[in-house]
Amino acid sequence: MGGFKDEEACAGVCVDDIGCKLCAPGSTQCEGDKVLQCDDQGDGLMPVETCDGVQGLSCDPNAGACVGACAPASLNLSYIGCDYYPTVTLQYDLYNTAPKDNFAVAVANTSNKEVKITITRGANAVTNTTVAANNVKIINLPWVNELTKNNGPSVLVKTGAYRLRTDGPVTVYQYNPIASTTTNDASLLLPVNTWTGNYLVAAWQNWDGINLRGFYSVTASKDNTMVTVKARGGGVPTQPGGGVDGQGNGVVMLNEGDVLQVLTEAGGDLTGTIITADKPVQVLGGHECTQVPIGVTACDHLEESMFPIETLAKEYIVVPPVQVPNDAAEKAVIVRVVASEANTTLTFEPDQPVNKLLANAGDFVEIPPTIARFVVKADKKILVAEYMVGQDGGYGTSDPAMLLAVPTAQFRKNYLFYAQPAWSANYVDIIAPAGAAVTVDGAPVGNFTPIAASGFSLAHVKLSNAGDGSHSVTGDQGVGISVYGVIDYGSYWYPGGLDLDVIPQ
Repeated sequence: MGGFKDEEACAGVCVDDIGCKLCAPGSTQCEGDKVLQCDDQGDGLMPVETCDGVQGLSCDPNAGACVGACAPASLNLSYIGCDYYPTVTLQYDLYNTAPKDNFAVAVANTSNKEVKITITRGANAVTNTTVAANNVKIINLPWVNELTKNNGPSVLVKTGAYRLRTDGPVTVYQYNPIASTTTNDASLLLPVNTWTGNYLVAAWQNWDGINLRGFYSVTASKDNTMVTVKARGGGVPTQPGGGVDGQGNGVVMLNEGDVLQVLTEAGGDLTGTIITADKPVQVLGGHECTQVPIGVTACDHLEESMFPIETLAKEYIVVPPVQVPNDAAEKAVIVRVVASEANTTLTFEPDQPVNKLLANAGDFVEIPPTIARFVVKADKKILVAEYMVGQDGGYGTSDPAMLLAVPTAQFRKNYLFYAQPAWSANYVDIIAPAGAAVTVDGAPVGNFTPIAASGFSLAHVKLSNAGDGSHSVTGDQGVGISVYGVIDYGSYWYPGGLDLDVIPQ
């Protein structure tokens, strides 16, 4: 008659249209500090996440998920996070030996309460410390000689990276080295929750005169991470090693904390390398110590943390930094624009004298030394890198440093960042929509000048070296910032921060 004939009391759960099962497919529950997820058949529970007590996380039985200030659901996709992997990169050997020169990280606490910091390398504890509310802590870390010494070959270093975890949201910058010496640079590190498996590399060519190397490095946060690297144009001269061949191609397995560092050979340039991985990874690109352009003294270390392809965009604003000591004038930069896909068409406002069609993924154009301010747009996602011209190029004090331009789509309204006070001069450059109200360390910024017809304006703001190096920028609209410091024949440069939202192609 259309009714039910039998009844059964389920020991687990009763799933509509299926019947008795151990659990509802896709549901989650807690088992101690582990999050278990029910399989698609409802017959088994598998661990999918461990709530990290070091990050102050616990498993909430009501939600079946990790909870806390550092839980994925609590963190936005930005440069602010709780889990980082500082990674030493190749440096000129006269400047990578403690105690004269130290590799270091600056941890900026973005919250109003003290945060605990735990640093490990593999299974080994390195340090435990704290950073006060709205403050910055500088932590020196031992150099990893297998990554920073000599100039080859390419190498896979087991547990070559440090892991830095906190129990509250922070931002992290690494300095190679932190002392204001002749060859330096700094990188904004991206937290693990923003990593993906898709990257495009910006680096610099092998300095053939004395065989100093361009590089990129790949760091894994999970065991059994399969990484595939493909060089631009099918191959470029590369030092083989670590599973990568002499043309810069290879497939490499990394475990948690492992680092693959790939180096150029004479005539090589790793810019445009495409990196894919089946689990999220971190990618850094740069150079041991180079002239920019080659032939203009002196050499300086370059490094920067690459943004995932998912976070790249089709519009960027490029501006030069200031000269020192005459900061009423600007310093020339070389600009590279790299395609993430084939058949990418570029436009510049105002126009720049370069090729406008990039035929293949990884192809790039290079704009020669310029102090132009311009907008670059593309019909597909691009990566944009800037390189300071060396001191003897006629644009004031400071040697080469490297910066990734931040897409306008990833601008933020607030930043907390660090600028090392030992440098001769530190600056923050701010790109803001016309009419935006912006403050630096609480003081209004009023010296904005228009950037062509972009609707944005630029301000160069000199930072005080009187404090501990902690600074802030706030705006009533989203703004982009870059931070740099200079000395005689030395410099560093990095994005002060950004959002890392996924932008559709």
